[in-house]
Amino acid sequence: MNRILGRREAVVEDTPGVTRDRVMYSAHWNGRNFTLVDTGGWEHDARGIHARVAEQAEMAVELADAVLFVVDSAVGATATDEGVMKMLRKSKKPVIMVANKVDDFAQEADSATLWGLGFGEPYPVSALHGRGVADLLDHVMDTLPEFSTVEGVERSGGPRRIALIGRPNVGKSSLLNKLAGSERVVVDPLAGTTRDPVDEFIELGGRTWRFVDTAGIRRRQHMAQGADFYASLRTQAALEKAEVAVVLLAVDEVLSEQDVRILQLAIESGRALVLAFNKWDLLDDERRRYLEREIEQDLAHVEWAPRVNISAKTGWHKDRLVPALDLALESWDKRIPTGRLNAFLGELVAAHPHPVRGGKQPRILFGTQASSRPPKFVLFTTGFLDPGYRRFITRRLRETFGFDGTPIEVNMRVREKRGKKR
Repeated sequence: MNRILGRREAVVEDTPGVTRDRVMYSAHWNGRNFTLVDTGGWEHDARGIHARVAEQAEMAVELADAVLFVVDSAVGATATDEGVMKMLRKSKKPVIMVANKVDDFAQEADSATLWGLGFGEPYPVSALHGRGVADLLDHVMDTLPEFSTVEGVERSGGPRRIALIGRPNVGKSSLLNKLAGSERVVVDPLAGTTRDPVDEFIELGGRTWRFVDTAGIRRRQHMAQGADFYASLRTQAALEKAEVAVVLLAVDEVLSEQDVRILQLAIESGRALVLAFNKWDLLDDERRRYLEREIEQDLAHVEWAPRVNISAKTGWHKDRLVPALDLALESWDKRIPTGRLNAFLGELVAAHPHPVRGGKQPRILFGTQASSRPPKFVLFTTGFLDPGYRRFITRRLRETFGFDGTPIEVNMRVREKRGKKR
């Protein structure tokens, strides 16, 4: 893991079972970004905590686009390795055999014995010294699809997909039950009752929506074990597959660091966003006014997200959820014609030019919307724009074109100076 990442992230210890939970890392190779998942060791007849570690590893395989099967070439294939082989074959995922601890050319013969596991030619590497890792990563890039088949958000033409997320026991299951009109999800006062994701097709506002109820995101996910770990992983997967995230917050408790982290996760996922404040009906007018001011201050960074004040228990104001979802998804899907965008930029720069820095004033030559879902813009400039000026442009884009309920991204491409002709 550390060799591929190019930095020390994963714990290294010469003791079996150090890695217990699956951990995700962002990695980069030859211009491509990908996610690397580290799992604990897999054992066939594991018991206790080791059984949960094995479940986590199998879950990681299920959610992967490809699998690196690492075997100790010095030891050779063990009975456990053969058990892993059977599990991987059932998964039907692309598998790359990695023969580790091949520190020099003379040891490559040891890796040849791993052909018998049935996954093709083993890639001999030395994680300790870095030998062979570049060739391995080249092959990984060739194996991975251009776009992940696991985390896609393609429009399927079916009902719009909604992920309910929030910390444990915030009311997600109760809200889903009230929207669906039935006890679809087990609800218990004990935090973390929901173990598996439950997809529910619900009629709201005359249309069908696909809600994915997720287990609460744990405070310290890397310490989660067993069913709670499984639920947390599925929560991430649900968010990745959704088009809009409904973040549920409880107004009878102060906004926690965990709430803020969950919000940030939703923003970074690039999904449309709606904030739902649960138990609002229990507050008197004075408390509501106080909370309004508190929310404006604490959640200023997501002031663009539609807010809905509801009661998951009674269904109070649940009808207000659909207009908020429609608004967020409309913004998420929105495209601005290039001509209209550049007319906007021209007027904006004329009225509010970029500050002069070091005797130079960067100009915006041209702008275009590179993509939607979420909206991403590219500005072609003569120099780097100050972060504050980019935030100003982003804010005006929202105000002018109505990007309520979606994160938007504004990137720059600085025009290279033309070399003098010889």
